[in-house]
Amino acid sequence: MNDKIDGTVIDVRKATRWHIGVFLLPAFLVYSAVMILPLAETLRQSFYNDVDGVLTFVGLANYKVLFGDARWSHDLWNAFRNNLVFFAIHMCVQNPIGIALAALLSTRKLRFAALYRTAIFLPALLSFVIVGFIWKLILSPIWGVAPYLLDLVELKWIFAPWLGRTDSALVTLSLISVWQWIGVPMMLIYAALLSIPDEVIEAAECDGITGWSQFWKIKLPLVLPAIGIISVLTFVGNFNAFDLIYTAQGALAGPDGSTDILGTFLYRTFFGYQLQLGDRSMGATVATVMFLIILAGVSLYLFTIQRRLRRYQF
Repeated sequence: MNDKIDGTVIDVRKATRWHIGVFLLPAFLVYSAVMILPLAETLRQSFYNDVDGVLTFVGLANYKVLFGDARWSHDLWNAFRNNLVFFAIHMCVQNPIGIALAALLSTRKLRFAALYRTAIFLPALLSFVIVGFIWKLILSPIWGVAPYLLDLVELKWIFAPWLGRTDSALVTLSLISVWQWIGVPMMLIYAALLSIPDEVIEAAECDGITGWSQFWKIKLPLVLPAIGIISVLTFVGNFNAFDLIYTAQGALAGPDGSTDILGTFLYRTFFGYQLQLGDRSMGATVATVMFLIILAGVSLYLFTIQRRLRRYQF
């Protein structure tokens, strides 16, 4: 491409930005090694099985066993239902409370707001092992402090061995997870609220919109994209969950499988546990099903919900 300036012909060409590829190459190699290649191998492994000691291509046979065999399908659907409950509690409890806390802590006249933010976010920095072990001690009916603390406020009558009952164990662990991670949506929404231009807030105040009315009518619609991101992160995190259930209830996810989710089901299938032998092919099949569930949920958000939320962005 030639250009002429003051009678002089200058050759103007777009420089080949090869250095961008050089800078991206290390990250691409690392990402491929730890993400893309293991995922591709997992997908490939789900179509193979051990036949007389030889790894043989069996097509969709593993999926037929997973969904068609009574024992496998029972455990799979039980884990899937529990995962839905686990996710629903986070969506209906964690995220609304996180949004409310962010709105409260973003008020200008609140004192010690930084201290409150730190205290609420602190559990997210703790290890799953620590959280699971501490809450097992707290809720233990033998040596836990929960009965004593409830007795101080004359509510000991509501205490029960929640982690040992099939009807309450999953809800209890879900609320423990909410306690640990509630600081994450709070901080994300808090950052989104701070990014709202002062001109918008001042215009609302000039129109007489203040307090919680200002939050519902002005701030909340403007942070909807951030709420959407939090929702999809919650979905992905909950359907990848494993650590807290394993720490508190073990690989069998007791009592009687009432806390079994897809993560613990995958662990037992792949590595085996007690009398159950590990099966790499069936483990890869379960992992592929988990991947497809997460992919479907994220795709639903990206291609439907996110498009509708774009109009709220500046």
